[in-house]
Amino acid sequence: MSDSLHISTGVDRPHEPIYTLPEILQQPLLWPTTAGRVRAASEQRNFPSQLLQMRILLTGAGSSAYAASAVASAWPRAMAVPTTDLLIDAERYLLDVDAVISLARSGDSPESAAVVERVRTLAPKIIQLAITCNNESLLAQSGLDSLIVLDPRTNDRSLVMTGAFSNLVLAGMLLAQPHTAGQQVDPASERARALLPVLDKECQRVAAGVRDRIVVLGSSPLLGWGREAGLKILEMTAGSFPVVTETYLGLRHGPMSFVRPDTLVLCLLSSDPTRRLYEIDLVQELRSKRLGYLVGIAGPGEQSGSFDDVIPAVLPDAPDDLRTPFEILIPQLLGYHLSLRLGLNPDNPSPEGVISRVVQGVKIHTAS
Repeated sequence: MSDSLHISTGVDRPHEPIYTLPEILQQPLLWPTTAGRVRAASEQRNFPSQLLQMRILLTGAGSSAYAASAVASAWPRAMAVPTTDLLIDAERYLLDVDAVISLARSGDSPESAAVVERVRTLAPKIIQLAITCNNESLLAQSGLDSLIVLDPRTNDRSLVMTGAFSNLVLAGMLLAQPHTAGQQVDPASERARALLPVLDKECQRVAAGVRDRIVVLGSSPLLGWGREAGLKILEMTAGSFPVVTETYLGLRHGPMSFVRPDTLVLCLLSSDPTRRLYEIDLVQELRSKRLGYLVGIAGPGEQSGSFDDVIPAVLPDAPDDLRTPFEILIPQLLGYHLSLRLGLNPDNPSPEGVISRVVQGVKIHTAS
């Protein structure tokens, strides 16, 4: 990891970012710690053999909801429901569910502990597990059946979730596919560490060319990645750049009207040959219509003629349903550089308090 990527910090410069970039850059170092913690929990509590026989509901709020979606794509018989939906419509979603797994960075969002109590009240036989970055959270103290606590360094101090997101997703995937997901961790860590200087430079260059709006494209197993990528850009730029997240095939069905000639279209290419054919067809259609500044996230030299720019993917050959925690580095860095370009502080891009690190103001109502 290049020392040139680290930001000098100091208490005499309170308006400069201190946390966000280091928290992005340290993620490859933390992925192996997450693998170790999940492995230890699995051995102690007979995971995941017990869980793999169950109907699983994964839940979280905001970035954690997108993390749950990414994990569900890698977990047969699992579904993802945001806590913001589960809390107010639990009866609908809990049918035939055997276990609920909550994902959370702080675990102190009002919905986090409230969902645990709601599930316990409606269906006390459902097993409840949580994966969190904060051992002292309301969620961790809510009487769960089991708890996996990640390395404290994953509990980002920045407003935006970066390291927490990738490690929560990875932890869930290690429960879903312990062998296959486990095989990806060390190669992803090594390659990401080597690529970080290049990724940072490329994202800074791409950010400098963004004009007014952004489209993020990913095929269905990577939709959680796409939604989180869009959210990172929105959060770190205080909504200055409108973002649409879509699948490649879905873009034709109306959302293509959002794309202008100078719109950044960020395209994560699939590792699956058939999916990739559909993706390149859409990219070439955009090119023929002269729509979009097309930036591909792809393997070395692949499809470079289809894009205006190519950013190297971290694990271009890994199964798509396991790539989200590693490929999210790129939109995180893009959001960071867009934030700096706007003169914002990525640690707190919402100084007027429109959004906050831990959601406030949610009143929990007693269900009738």
